[in-house]
Amino acid sequence: MENYVYKENRKLRCGYTTGSCAAAASKAAAIMLLTKRRVDVISLKTPKGLILNLKIEEINISETEVCCAVRKDAGDDADCTDGVLVFAKVGYCDSGINIDGGFGVGRITKPGLDQPVGAAAINSVPRRMIEEAVLDVFETCSYSGGMSIEIYVPMGVSIAENTFNPRLGIEGGISILGTSGIVEPMSEQALVATIYAEMKLRAFGGTKNLLVTPGNYGRDFARDYLGLDLDSGIKCSNFIGETIDMAYEFQIERILLIGHIGKLVKIAAGIMNTHSKWADARMEVLCSAAVMAGADIYICRKILQCVTADEAVEILKRNDLIESVMSYIMQKIYVNLNRRAYEGMTVEVIMFSNIYGVLGTTNSAMELLKEFIR
Repeated sequence: MENYVYKENRKLRCGYTTGSCAAAASKAAAIMLLTKRRVDVISLKTPKGLILNLKIEEINISETEVCCAVRKDAGDDADCTDGVLVFAKVGYCDSGINIDGGFGVGRITKPGLDQPVGAAAINSVPRRMIEEAVLDVFETCSYSGGMSIEIYVPMGVSIAENTFNPRLGIEGGISILGTSGIVEPMSEQALVATIYAEMKLRAFGGTKNLLVTPGNYGRDFARDYLGLDLDSGIKCSNFIGETIDMAYEFQIERILLIGHIGKLVKIAAGIMNTHSKWADARMEVLCSAAVMAGADIYICRKILQCVTADEAVEILKRNDLIESVMSYIMQKIYVNLNRRAYEGMTVEVIMFSNIYGVLGTTNSAMELLKEFIR
């Protein structure tokens, strides 16, 4: 499709979701079943209002059912489902539109997701898109009966291994997703939605204490140095503030945030999205904390010239400032996080360096850590 967004000074082509593929394939199959005429291109209106004209592939027409597919195009997004064929198999039934998933479409095994346990992992918006597209065909063809629709993805089982589905309790394949019908490259909304889904799953399982790490550094440190079971935690990427907001929604009582100094030190300045494109301030925070600890102008200049947080930590260690600086920074981090959390929830933090290990903890962090180890 020829629709573009601009991000980080780049022109990026949008794509369309597996939900759009499933709806388009279902619509084309329904037309071919009722008219017995081949359809090579189908028009589909997405929830975002954009019109897609999608090529229909792998067409197989019989008297009682039709199978066909639409190939997923993720545009310039790094999407593991890019290029896969999403099939719809459509047949007659007595009444209604009955939608289910076949091979390569996951099944829900845990409560708290978009669909109930046992259902195919075809989310609400794609289901609605499929139903509306097929009802439109019913009206055009003056058909008053029903149809059964099976969505299947031959490559779905192997692709699902590279997704969050196994952690979310979705087994046997990929999910059919999409809220707008359009894939926007480098979408932060998709990342936040994944965090939300995983947290919702934990909340439905009765979790009141939540282990959170921004990324792989935090997960590796938590596993290798703190002895934590990472299946009990979630990755929040750079979305510290959004993660706290979601935890409040799900009535989480305590969060233990474990992360590298390069990300978490930014929170001391009130930066709740730690991606460098939003703000940095690592050296500024470390420099101001060093001033509070009595550092002279020479040390401050050296800190501000550092490229990595580990370099700055080395300077602080050489000048016997590390303990007082980390104490000041952890206090600021605690205040900012718990201001975001409001009443009824507490956020504790363990901040580390790959070189120097644990650098700082908030007051009750180690006590909460024991809960996760148990």
